[in-house]
Amino acid sequence: MAAKAVLLLLALLPFSSLALSQDFCVADLPRGDTPAGYPCKPQTDVTADDFYYRGLGTTGPTINPFNIGLSSAFVTRFPGVNGLGISAARVDFAPGGVVPLHSHPGGTELLFVIEGTVSAGFITSLTNKVLTKTLYKGDLMVFPQGLLHFQYNLGNDTAVALSSYSSANPGLMILDFALFANDLPSDVVNKVTVLDELEVRKLKALFGGSG
Repeated sequence: MAAKAVLLLLALLPFSSLALSQDFCVADLPRGDTPAGYPCKPQTDVTADDFYYRGLGTTGPTINPFNIGLSSAFVTRFPGVNGLGISAARVDFAPGGVVPLHSHPGGTELLFVIEGTVSAGFITSLTNKVLTKTLYKGDLMVFPQGLLHFQYNLGNDTAVALSSYSSANPGLMILDFALFANDLPSDVVNKVTVLDELEVRKLKALFGGSG
Protein backbone atom coordinates (compact mmCIF):
# COMPACT_ATOMS: atom_id res chain seq x y z
CA MET A 1 0.00 0.00 0.00
CA ALA A 2 2.80 2.39 0.92
CA ALA A 3 4.56 1.70 -2.40
CA LYS A 4 1.39 2.53 -4.36
CA ALA A 5 0.97 5.72 -2.36
CA VAL A 6 4.55 6.79 -3.15
CA LEU A 7 3.97 6.25 -6.87
CA LEU A 8 0.74 8.23 -6.76
CA LEU A 9 2.39 11.07 -4.87
CA LEU A 10 5.30 11.30 -7.27
CA ALA A 11 2.92 11.22 -10.25
CA LEU A 12 1.06 14.24 -8.86
CA LEU A 13 4.14 16.38 -8.45
CA PRO A 14 4.44 19.44 -10.67
CA PHE A 15 8.09 19.91 -9.78
CA SER A 16 10.46 20.60 -12.65
CA SER A 17 13.68 18.62 -12.69
CA LEU A 18 16.95 20.47 -12.99
CA ALA A 19 18.28 20.58 -16.52
CA LEU A 20 20.82 17.81 -17.02
CA SER A 21 23.29 17.43 -19.84
CA GLN A 22 23.12 13.66 -19.36
CA ASP A 23 20.45 11.13 -18.48
CA PHE A 24 21.20 11.18 -14.76
CA CYS A 25 23.85 11.90 -12.17
CA VAL A 26 23.88 9.25 -9.46
CA ALA A 27 25.50 10.80 -6.40
CA ASP A 28 29.06 9.73 -5.65
CA LEU A 29 28.50 10.18 -1.90
CA PRO A 30 32.09 9.49 -0.73
CA ARG A 31 33.32 12.50 -2.72
CA GLY A 32 31.19 14.86 -0.64
CA ASP A 33 28.48 17.42 -1.30
CA THR A 34 29.05 20.70 -3.18
CA PRO A 35 26.91 23.82 -3.76
CA ALA A 36 25.92 22.25 -7.09
CA GLY A 37 25.10 18.86 -5.55
CA TYR A 38 27.07 15.65 -5.32
CA PRO A 39 29.53 14.74 -8.08
CA CYS A 40 28.37 12.06 -10.49
CA LYS A 41 29.27 8.44 -10.03
CA PRO A 42 30.94 7.10 -13.20
CA GLN A 43 28.19 5.72 -15.41
CA THR A 44 30.16 2.52 -15.87
CA ASP A 45 29.72 1.91 -12.13
CA VAL A 46 25.97 2.68 -12.05
CA THR A 47 23.58 -0.19 -11.37
CA ALA A 48 19.80 -0.54 -11.04
CA ASP A 49 20.23 -0.48 -7.25
CA ASP A 50 21.20 3.21 -7.46
CA PHE A 51 17.64 3.98 -8.61
CA TYR A 52 15.88 1.70 -6.13
CA TYR A 53 15.07 2.34 -2.45
CA ARG A 54 13.05 0.34 0.07
CA GLY A 55 13.48 2.67 3.03
CA LEU A 56 9.92 4.04 3.00
CA GLY A 57 8.26 0.64 3.16
CA THR A 58 8.38 0.44 6.96
CA THR A 59 8.26 2.78 9.95
CA GLY A 60 11.48 4.71 10.46
CA PRO A 61 13.42 5.35 13.68
CA THR A 62 11.46 7.05 16.47
CA ILE A 63 12.22 10.71 17.11
CA ASN A 64 11.80 11.62 20.75
CA PRO A 65 10.09 13.37 22.43
CA PHE A 66 7.75 13.81 19.45
CA ASN A 67 6.43 10.24 19.24
CA ILE A 68 6.88 9.89 15.48
CA GLY A 69 8.81 7.57 13.21
CA LEU A 70 10.65 9.23 10.33
CA SER A 71 12.31 7.72 7.29
CA SER A 72 13.66 9.71 4.36
CA ALA A 73 14.67 9.14 0.76
CA PHE A 74 16.93 12.17 0.37
CA VAL A 75 20.02 11.99 -1.82
CA THR A 76 22.21 10.86 1.08
CA ARG A 77 20.14 7.67 1.29
CA PHE A 78 18.90 7.44 -2.29
CA PRO A 79 21.77 8.51 -4.61
CA GLY A 80 19.70 8.12 -7.78
CA VAL A 81 17.69 11.30 -7.07
CA ASN A 82 20.81 13.48 -7.27
CA GLY A 83 20.25 16.39 -9.65
CA LEU A 84 16.63 15.44 -10.36
CA GLY A 85 14.95 17.95 -8.03
CA ILE A 86 12.92 15.37 -6.13
CA SER A 87 13.01 13.28 -2.94
CA ALA A 88 10.60 11.79 -0.42
CA ALA A 89 9.99 10.93 3.23
CA ARG A 90 7.56 8.96 5.39
CA VAL A 91 6.18 9.92 8.80
CA ASP A 92 4.37 7.53 11.14
CA PHE A 93 2.49 9.41 13.86
CA ALA A 94 1.71 7.41 17.01
CA PRO A 95 -1.33 8.70 18.92
CA GLY A 96 -0.33 12.14 20.15
CA GLY A 97 2.59 12.23 17.71
CA VAL A 98 3.70 15.57 16.33
CA VAL A 99 6.11 16.87 13.71
CA PRO A 100 7.17 20.08 15.46
CA LEU A 101 7.74 23.45 13.81
CA HIS A 102 10.43 22.99 11.19
CA SER A 103 11.47 24.21 7.76
CA HIS A 104 13.11 22.86 4.62
CA PRO A 105 15.48 25.59 3.38
CA GLY A 106 16.07 23.83 0.07
CA GLY A 107 12.68 22.67 -1.12
CA THR A 108 8.88 22.81 -1.16
CA GLU A 109 7.05 19.89 0.51
CA LEU A 110 3.92 18.11 -0.71
CA LEU A 111 2.29 15.99 2.02
CA PHE A 112 -0.05 13.07 1.24
CA VAL A 113 -1.97 11.35 4.07
CA ILE A 114 -2.34 7.60 3.54
CA GLU A 115 -3.77 6.64 6.94
CA GLY A 116 -5.45 8.51 9.79
CA THR A 117 -6.28 12.16 10.42
CA VAL A 118 -3.63 14.86 10.65
CA SER A 119 -3.70 18.56 11.45
CA ALA A 120 -1.16 20.47 9.38
CA GLY A 121 -0.25 24.09 8.82
CA PHE A 122 2.41 26.67 8.06
CA ILE A 123 3.24 30.25 9.02
CA THR A 124 3.60 32.95 6.38
CA SER A 125 6.75 35.06 6.52
CA LEU A 126 5.18 38.43 5.66
CA THR A 127 2.31 38.58 8.18
CA ASN A 128 2.96 35.54 10.43
CA LYS A 129 -0.48 34.27 9.48
CA VAL A 130 -1.06 30.61 10.39
CA LEU A 131 -2.77 28.54 7.69
CA THR A 132 -4.03 25.16 8.95
CA LYS A 133 -6.15 22.29 7.63
CA THR A 134 -7.40 18.98 8.91
CA LEU A 135 -6.20 16.31 6.50
CA TYR A 136 -7.87 12.95 5.99
CA LYS A 137 -6.80 9.84 4.11
CA GLY A 138 -6.12 10.80 0.49
CA ASP A 139 -5.67 14.54 1.19
CA LEU A 140 -2.74 16.63 0.02
CA MET A 141 -1.23 19.82 1.42
CA VAL A 142 1.71 21.86 0.16
CA PHE A 143 4.22 23.72 2.34
CA PRO A 144 6.17 26.44 0.51
CA GLN A 145 9.95 26.31 0.60
CA GLY A 146 11.59 27.70 3.73
CA LEU A 147 8.42 28.38 5.72
CA LEU A 148 7.92 27.01 9.23
CA HIS A 149 5.30 24.26 9.26
CA PHE A 150 3.99 21.43 11.43
CA GLN A 151 1.77 18.34 11.51
CA TYR A 152 0.24 16.33 14.34
CA ASN A 153 -2.00 13.29 14.77
CA LEU A 154 -5.62 14.13 15.59
CA GLY A 155 -6.79 10.54 16.04
CA ASN A 156 -6.44 7.69 18.49
CA ASP A 157 -4.72 5.40 15.99
CA THR A 158 -1.44 5.67 14.11
CA ALA A 159 -1.47 8.06 11.17
CA VAL A 160 0.87 7.73 8.20
CA ALA A 161 1.88 10.39 5.68
CA LEU A 162 4.26 10.54 2.74
CA SER A 163 6.01 13.69 1.62
CA SER A 164 7.74 14.62 -1.61
CA TYR A 165 10.11 17.54 -2.06
CA SER A 166 11.21 19.75 -4.93
CA SER A 167 14.85 18.99 -4.14
CA ALA A 168 17.03 15.93 -3.81
CA ASN A 169 18.27 17.40 -0.52
CA PRO A 170 15.67 19.84 0.89
CA GLY A 171 17.35 20.15 4.27
CA LEU A 172 15.65 20.07 7.65
CA MET A 173 15.77 22.54 10.53
CA ILE A 174 13.63 21.63 13.55
CA LEU A 175 13.01 24.72 15.67
CA ASP A 176 13.23 22.91 19.03
CA PHE A 177 16.61 21.36 18.19
CA ALA A 178 17.90 24.61 16.71
CA LEU A 179 17.07 26.47 19.94
CA PHE A 180 17.79 23.89 22.60
CA ALA A 181 20.21 21.27 21.23
CA ASN A 182 23.02 23.78 20.73
CA ASP A 183 25.82 25.12 22.95
CA LEU A 184 24.57 28.71 23.05
CA PRO A 185 24.57 29.86 26.70
CA SER A 186 21.14 29.73 28.31
CA ASP A 187 21.22 33.41 29.21
CA VAL A 188 21.82 34.28 25.55
CA VAL A 189 18.90 32.08 24.45
CA ASN A 190 16.84 33.91 27.08
CA LYS A 191 17.82 37.28 25.60
CA VAL A 192 17.15 36.40 21.98
CA THR A 193 13.88 34.51 22.58
CA VAL A 194 12.52 36.18 25.78
CA LEU A 195 11.91 32.67 27.14
CA ASP A 196 12.44 32.24 30.87
CA GLU A 197 16.04 31.15 31.51
CA LEU A 198 14.98 28.30 33.82
CA GLU A 199 12.71 27.00 31.06
CA VAL A 200 15.57 27.31 28.59
CA ARG A 201 17.81 25.21 30.87
CA LYS A 202 15.04 22.61 31.23
CA LEU A 203 14.60 22.40 27.45
CA LYS A 204 18.36 22.22 26.87
CA ALA A 205 18.48 19.24 29.22
CA LEU A 206 15.59 17.62 27.32
CA PHE A 207 17.10 18.12 23.87
CA GLY A 208 20.73 17.48 24.79
CA GLY A 209 22.05 21.02 24.54
CA SER A 210 24.76 22.62 26.66
CA GLY A 211 25.63 26.08 27.93
